[in-house]
Amino acid sequence: MNVAVAKTGSGRAVSDLFASAEGRLPGSPDVIAARREAFESYERLGLPHRRIEEWKYTDLRALVGEVLPLAAAPDAAALKRAADVVKAHAIEGARKLVLVDGVFAADLSDVKALVSEAGVKTLREILDNGANPVAGDLLRTTSTDAVISLNAAMATDGVVVTIADGVQLAAPIQIIHVATAAGASAFTRSHLRIGKGARATIIETFVAAGKAGGYQVNDAVILWIGDDADVAHIRLMDDAPDAVNITSQFVTVGANTKLNFFNMTSGAAVSRLQGFITLAGEGSELSINGVNLLQKTEHGDTTLVVDHAVPNCVSREIFRAVIDDRAHSVFQGRIIVRPDAQKTDGKMMTRALLLSDEAEADNKPELEIFADDVSCGHGATAGALDDSLLFYLKARGLPEKQAQALLIQAFVGEAIEQIADDGLREHVIGIAERWLERRS
Repeated sequence: MNVAVAKTGSGRAVSDLFASAEGRLPGSPDVIAARREAFESYERLGLPHRRIEEWKYTDLRALVGEVLPLAAAPDAAALKRAADVVKAHAIEGARKLVLVDGVFAADLSDVKALVSEAGVKTLREILDNGANPVAGDLLRTTSTDAVISLNAAMATDGVVVTIADGVQLAAPIQIIHVATAAGASAFTRSHLRIGKGARATIIETFVAAGKAGGYQVNDAVILWIGDDADVAHIRLMDDAPDAVNITSQFVTVGANTKLNFFNMTSGAAVSRLQGFITLAGEGSELSINGVNLLQKTEHGDTTLVVDHAVPNCVSREIFRAVIDDRAHSVFQGRIIVRPDAQKTDGKMMTRALLLSDEAEADNKPELEIFADDVSCGHGATAGALDDSLLFYLKARGLPEKQAQALLIQAFVGEAIEQIADDGLREHVIGIAERWLERRS
């Protein structure tokens, strides 16, 4: 049998990517074997392309071309640049866990402040522990594709956070990903386990330091939430305008639990958030809200699969996209209702606001229902700003850009208002306002 050797966009063999990084990747022999298995899967598949249904709107072979070499471990100068940007983006009162170019930065993190409320380890230290027979399981997930396999093969670090049963966090945990290197890639994988009856707010922030650009981020988050918990999970992606960010999330929700997830995309040339959420316990409520703010030639993809595996659960998805210039927004949302998941209540609505004639939006909501006693629905719209409302505001003396900004803020407000914490909601509104200022 003849096997073609996969190449990157620059002609290098894909296998060189793993071979050049293998000596820097943490792991016992069993973990390294799991990495090789994952990379072989990626090598067979290559970057996703438009002939794969789940990726038909986000052809990474065309948009990205190749995977960049692994970023070097941050030196003192990189950590100094990271410290400056962490200070600028830290949420007031939050406990920080900082990853710089894919490596945990202990000196920039608040591990000691979390000791009484949460267990915090790094992925690297667990993978390097040869006495742990299941360390390799941290690199395995229930769903997989080429970018997930690549993450499993190349993950250098991440945080492993455990919140015990009944604990109520006194302050949010903010995981800050900082890129300082140009023309390189970072692979991170974090595991978050929130116990029964716990209350927690988790924030993820993606930013660039200084003049960092042209980099790639491949992140994975595995979140397990116990019964009777109440969790808010907020993701804010504001990477450099020429960066690539591909994030995969795997979420399991227990019984009688509330999960409120919010995502805002306001950076990166190419981005995709793909979430796989399983409602595994009865009586749970899931709220997913998202906003894409895209301009120039940015491409932002949000792909979500909500799996109602048990009866009597509720899910709501509200997604808004604001698209300017020649940008392209993608929303793919699938609700699956399993045969035993009677009394499921699942709704999904996506709206796109096109600010130019060349802006593009692809909305693809889907329902897969295998039970007969359910209430499910979806909807999708796309359109321009209302000319009559613009005229009304301009007639009262507002400049056109300011009038547009007011209408855009109202448009995304329905999603942002789902953030319960007043301070976090104002922080997110501030990000949207700064994006609007950049286009004025």
